[in-house]
Amino acid sequence: MKQILFTVLFAGAFQLSHAQSDNLKINQIQVIGSHNSYRHAIETDLYNTIQAKDTSRSLKGLQYTHISLTDQLNKGLRNLEIDVQGDPQGGKFVHPKGLDIAKSQEAYDPNGEMKKPGFKVFHMIDIDFRTSCYTLQSCLAELKKWSNANPDHVPVFITLEPKDDDSYLGTKAEKFTPELFDALDKELRKGLGNKIITPDMVRGKYKTLEEAVLNNNWPTLKNAKGKFIFLLDNNGAKRDLYALNHPSLKGRAVFINAEPGKPEAAWMFRNNSEDTSITDLVKKGYIIRTRADSDTKEARKNDYSHFEVAKKSGAQVISTDYYLPSTFFNSPYQIKYDDGTYVRTNPVNGK
Repeated sequence: MKQILFTVLFAGAFQLSHAQSDNLKINQIQVIGSHNSYRHAIETDLYNTIQAKDTSRSLKGLQYTHISLTDQLNKGLRNLEIDVQGDPQGGKFVHPKGLDIAKSQEAYDPNGEMKKPGFKVFHMIDIDFRTSCYTLQSCLAELKKWSNANPDHVPVFITLEPKDDDSYLGTKAEKFTPELFDALDKELRKGLGNKIITPDMVRGKYKTLEEAVLNNNWPTLKNAKGKFIFLLDNNGAKRDLYALNHPSLKGRAVFINAEPGKPEAAWMFRNNSEDTSITDLVKKGYIIRTRADSDTKEARKNDYSHFEVAKKSGAQVISTDYYLPSTFFNSPYQIKYDDGTYVRTNPVNGK
């Protein structure tokens, strides 16, 4: 009888807690996620060859790798980062020149995905090109498949970095334009449909996106279940091109890194977790992304100081390369909350 009563009380307490969490807004949680989430490490021979030829260039900061997007999401991460390179005609990146510098035992693009028109996903042209999903559409298809299998998941925060730097080995990138950004929006909507939380949804009846955010018009977790929200990872010309002719990001699929006071301000980067402005921005209603580590430095030293500051700051999105310990050097460094999870109620504005 006591066991039955305990079970009933426990179930009731769980349901109450679950209901309360559903009523939180999406800016009232704090999630841990991964940086360059699609990335597989540069293969050893190519890494060593490049490092030997250019001793002034240290590649130590690139010594990390990731499991698949699906495995990361299954593990509990709720933030991902995807880099995109424009390739409207297809075939621009079909043969990375790094494959001519060092022999590889691993096939590159065995299914010919790089020949197809559309956005490609990798870190650096010709050099850092190994990836778990070659195209944006294959990444989105993987996300959608996982989301459909887990329809009640907490919204996944995704930073989307548009890259167009030419390779120092000579390959030219496709430069971003307003038209290329229109194509990016089209691909996102094609891949995820109504699973995207857009700026229009958050702005609602308010005159500007920032006004909506300052009035806490973010969706609740209940209404955001099974969805994704994107932020453009750029604070310069590409950010401005994306917003051009889209006041308060009207009609756009992605949020931008706009500073407070701008009509588009909603979600922004403060990658240095020690930035003292973070907590105040969180209290005002903005969503902030910061980092627990970068360039393998913290992991090599087993240094959690930036992560501890990030947690206390209330930044809603904390990015790491080490939700799993390194496989490249000996360190126990691993980022997660004390209870082993990657999502929690925000310590600053969630109570």
